[in-house]
Amino acid sequence: MAGLFAIPNITGRAWMVWYRNLVVFARTWKVNFFPPLVEAILYLFAIGLGIGSYVQQIEGIPYVNFIAPAILAISVMNSAFFECTYGSYVRMYYQKSFDAMIATPLSIEDVIAGELLWGATRSLIYVLIMLPVLAAFGVISLPLALLAIPVAFLGGLMFAGIAMCFTAVTPGIETLNYPAFLFITPMMLFSGTFFPLTLMPVLLQYIALAVLPLTHLVSIMRMLTLPALSWTILLNVVWIVAVAAVFCLLSINLMRRRLIV
Repeated sequence: MAGLFAIPNITGRAWMVWYRNLVVFARTWKVNFFPPLVEAILYLFAIGLGIGSYVQQIEGIPYVNFIAPAILAISVMNSAFFECTYGSYVRMYYQKSFDAMIATPLSIEDVIAGELLWGATRSLIYVLIMLPVLAAFGVISLPLALLAIPVAFLGGLMFAGIAMCFTAVTPGIETLNYPAFLFITPMMLFSGTFFPLTLMPVLLQYIALAVLPLTHLVSIMRMLTLPALSWTILLNVVWIVAVAAVFCLLSINLMRRRLIV
């Protein structure tokens, strides 16, 4: 068990892995640019304006403004999680990119750290694309909402670490459907995204705060974009930093064990 939380020897070469993924992303930018753009517009129209026409306000906030920060948080979660599950698995198993990189001076730790950094960066890019859309609809408050950009990287790093743990233990790419449907989908629905946590029973509220990482990310995004700053934002940030550190550390050691075998 101690080996799973050993401090890995990560060097600056990890950024080369990050850069490699960035180059691939840039070559297909047209494909990568439109999903977050369209996603923001669809959520706003289908849920924000559609349901918002029936639910005028939640806790004194227009419904479309209430879900706007949740859209950002969900995008952070999905982009990092799916990049470091399906994306990383394809690079590891089908494309053999990990084997090729490890054959160079790059270590296993460098490769996985680079993957985690890229997963977090992808979340940041998605938020960068979505913020202007939300601002154009007038559902977020600038300039404080710009702080959502560094928060996106931090939240993305957390979900990248969680995702890489699943990638490290999955026997096949099909098995990744389990965390996607049994973990990500429920979290998207019950993390204070489309309705306040206070509408759930008290026990479920505590469970959401304790085991659903998206809950804390939604809370931070909502404080920054409404804006409605509170001292509790510090607790949310500390929680995310702690979880990100634990799962990134665990994922690197799990992947090292898998790739060496």
